[in-house]
Amino acid sequence: MAVKNAEEYISVHRHWEKELRQLHEMILSTDLKPEIKWGAPVYTFNDKNVVGIGAFKNHVGIWFFNGALLKENTALLVNAQEGKTKALRQIRFEKGDEIKTSALLPYIKEAIQNQREGKEIKPVRIKKVVISEELAEAFLNDPGLKKSFDKLTPGKQGEYADYITEAKRPATKSSRIEKISPMIKKGTGLHDKYKNC
Repeated sequence: MAVKNAEEYISVHRHWEKELRQLHEMILSTDLKPEIKWGAPVYTFNDKNVVGIGAFKNHVGIWFFNGALLKENTALLVNAQEGKTKALRQIRFEKGDEIKTSALLPYIKEAIQNQREGKEIKPVRIKKVVISEELAEAFLNDPGLKKSFDKLTPGKQGEYADYITEAKRPATKSSRIEKISPMIKKGTGLHDKYKNC
């Protein structure tokens, strides 16, 4: 279900409603504007993404789009995808954790100040997508699959290509191709389902 605004997102995630509301209201006390991007609340300054919040199975997170640039407020930050994300950092809360807005606000204010000053980490050029023999063969056997793959963004193409290449055994590669083919044809990315939870 696509949510229209932050309030709707919070009400849909009842298990984390209290925590999400606390984070949302704290962020609204700043100069940031709430929007919905990738199915979750993202807060922008001059149309640039600064922070976002999200509910997952075991935690609630607040992420900083250029969190790697934070210098003064870093103690709580973690890199959600070590080796994959250069700029993104997040702070996670599990059920029962106290969310101290007095501790979090300085992080948000520093992130806003960085955005005001135009500081950002530029994305690294996406590496060339390397198609494995198995995936190339699947494209030959199903031209519709190849056509759908070509319509994906380079990032999504890379995720799928790496997913197949990382498998060691031919049987695993075959089962992975079988699993991802409908997703490719739908135009979804390998990790899209995690972006909307």
